[in-house]
Amino acid sequence: MRLRGASAFVILFLIVLGSGDPPTAARTVRLEELQPPVLKWQHGGCSASWCETGWYSSPAAADLDGDGTMEVLAGAYTLFALNGENGSVQWSIDTPGGRIWPGVVVADIDDNADLEVIIAQGGGYLYVFDHAGNTVWSRRPTPSELRGLSVYDLDDDGTLELVVTGAVGSRTNTWVYEHDGSLCPGWPQLSDDSGHAWGVFNDNAAIGDIDGDGIGEIVVPSDVHYICAYEADGAHIQANAIYGDKKWGGVGVHVDHWVDLRGYAHCGSEHRPNFAHTPANIVDVNGDGVLEVVAMGNVYNCGTDSYTSLYEMPFIFNADRSRWSGGGFDWTVIPVPDGSAAPLSEDWNVIESNMSNPVTVDLDGDGYLEILFSSYDGRVHAYWLDKSEHHNWPYDVHAGGPYRFASEPAVADLDDDGTAEVIFASWVRKGFHQTGKLHVLDYQGNVLHEISLPAAYSSGDTWNGALAAPTLADIDADADLEIVLNTAHSGFVAYDLPGTENARVLWGTGRGNYQRTGSILPGTLRYSQVSVRPATPDPGDTLTYTIRLENPGPTLPSVQVTSTLPANVVYLGNLWASSGGYGEAAGVITWTGAVTGGVPITITYGATVDGGLTDPTAIVNPVVLDDGLGNVWGKSAVAIVHAVPIYLPMMLRE
Repeated sequence: MRLRGASAFVILFLIVLGSGDPPTAARTVRLEELQPPVLKWQHGGCSASWCETGWYSSPAAADLDGDGTMEVLAGAYTLFALNGENGSVQWSIDTPGGRIWPGVVVADIDDNADLEVIIAQGGGYLYVFDHAGNTVWSRRPTPSELRGLSVYDLDDDGTLELVVTGAVGSRTNTWVYEHDGSLCPGWPQLSDDSGHAWGVFNDNAAIGDIDGDGIGEIVVPSDVHYICAYEADGAHIQANAIYGDKKWGGVGVHVDHWVDLRGYAHCGSEHRPNFAHTPANIVDVNGDGVLEVVAMGNVYNCGTDSYTSLYEMPFIFNADRSRWSGGGFDWTVIPVPDGSAAPLSEDWNVIESNMSNPVTVDLDGDGYLEILFSSYDGRVHAYWLDKSEHHNWPYDVHAGGPYRFASEPAVADLDDDGTAEVIFASWVRKGFHQTGKLHVLDYQGNVLHEISLPAAYSSGDTWNGALAAPTLADIDADADLEIVLNTAHSGFVAYDLPGTENARVLWGTGRGNYQRTGSILPGTLRYSQVSVRPATPDPGDTLTYTIRLENPGPTLPSVQVTSTLPANVVYLGNLWASSGGYGEAAGVITWTGAVTGGVPITITYGATVDGGLTDPTAIVNPVVLDDGLGNVWGKSAVAIVHAVPIYLPMMLRE
């Protein structure tokens, strides 16, 4: 058993001491119909007369300050921390950088039991902020726009590295920084002739341990028909020997893997993909314990001038870059789409560009992953591993009228029936003064709910919708999930999802998690938080303790929580938890249960401060979190009775 993440806390006062298991696919009958989303708040981050334009940045949600309530972290050009309950601005930061393209990252990058907020922006700016919005450090690796941002513990040292990619006119497109802002050895890449790369024009990179060595790898598709893959130290990953002595980035990708082996295409009859805007994921597609790389590609005819885009389609690779097949499935040749797969438009002057970010989830509960993506054909697709679209997929978002495109979907089993719902937003062609919709579909592609998004806030904006992936989170501590959207012209918007207290989130935000890795993160309780309110009580006051269990990865089925009430408080008997089993005996609160990835669990209880305290006293409530896998995390909540505030002098620099 390892003790991890021993709690550290800062006391801002002078103390003078005187004298279940996850549901199975067998449950297929709904007890009741899924209730429609209900608008909770809108115009988050807007001024009195206008809103900043929202792009492809998916919001995050976290209790940054440990007060038991959630903040929504959302970026347009400014980074906003919004009150989850009503959308009001708690703080905002306008940096020298331009628009925020990649999703906002929230993670404890330095392993100090406190969360950081990270953004990457136009102008090449990378910013790390503390939980209160203060700048920790910033870097500018390139003057070009940063379109990709992920964080991951690449070297398994307990701290997270930051990976950024740029929309550059160069093959050097990827930078990796340590948690303290120092550039990691071996970076930036691509810096030699071992592969081919160019600009990265979307949040393309995927990070995960594809070879099972305990160290993270980085897969970077870019504006060529090659995909580069790197070790944590920047070394280029060797491709399978069938390609000769080549690295990943030296083997071109074509529709047919036999053309990959030949090394060139007969343009006009043999097509290949471009990866400028098409991300990759690192996932186990067939549940055999081995990870694969799923990468979207924009397949084009290289025999035309200029190249003609034909369709968007996923490719599946093994860790050694060879094409994946197994268990009766064969992706050495990608599926052939129907005749409606050509782009409606690739001109952002007509409609903002579609980004076919892949979402890899098990829709039907059979143990195999499906591959979902929105395409420039105006449809949302879902491919099963047999290379076909089942049931009523694809779903036509366009369906006549002005062009419409769809965001990257979020996916969750909202009603806990063993099959998943698919949630995405849409946007419309410019100049038609229409707005997009919030779409909720079942796992078969049938429409459950479609709700028009708020209209553009300013009459000068001729279209609206949401380009970024929705984020699913409980932002108001009511046990139900909410949907948070970054709209183009009506600010940040939230919808309630009634009846979702038992939801299982499968893909809850842009690129799958708040580290934006395009991979399944390991299950951990390291991001869980404990808090107490009020933090500075008087003798006899009532204290409310909150434990929030958070797990970004696969379900932890056997979690145990132990909270020992400190001296000088008396338990009130109002213990409650949003799920699991709980109890209290002799001042010790216990909880057991499963903590599902992306679905926080809240535990609350009350105590009364000893009315006879006369001296300043720190009341420390220790909490032990056992993940059931041999890792134990120590946390604590601190209240201070008779606190004496310290007012430090302000130093001004002339």
